[in-house]
Amino acid sequence: MPLLDVSDVLDDEDFADELRLTVRAVTIDGNGRGQTSESTTPICGVVTSDKGRNRDLIAEGQRVVGSILVHTGTRLTSGGEGREADAVTWNGRQYTVVSIDDYSRYGEGFICAHCDLMPLSGGADGQ
Repeated sequence: MPLLDVSDVLDDEDFADELRLTVRAVTIDGNGRGQTSESTTPICGVVTSDKGRNRDLIAEGQRVVGSILVHTGTRLTSGGEGREADAVTWNGRQYTVVSIDDYSRYGEGFICAHCDLMPLSGGADGQ
C-alpha cells in the first residue's frame, strides 16, 4: 500500500475548489413511467484538466467537447440502478460524470471522476 495520503490536500483551500453536485434519482411510478428527482449540494474537490476543451469537426458541422478530472472524497457515480450519472458544476459549466477511478489507497474515500462537458455545444457563450 502506498504511504502517501492525499486526503489533507483534497481539503486544503490552496488546492481545493467548491463545486456543485447534482444527484438525480429515478423512480418508476404506478404507470410505469420514470420520474426523476434532483438534489444539489456543494462539495469540495480538486479540479484538473483531462483532455481539455476541443472542437470536433464532423460532417454535420462542429461541436465543442471538453473534460475535467475531479479528485474528491465525495462518492460520485456514473449511474446505476435507480440513479442517473451525477452532474458537477464547476467554473460556470456543467459536466457529467462518465467514469470513476477508486484511489482509496491514497486516502480514505479518495476517488478521481472523469467528467465530460454538457452540453456538447460547449455552452451558450461558445468559449
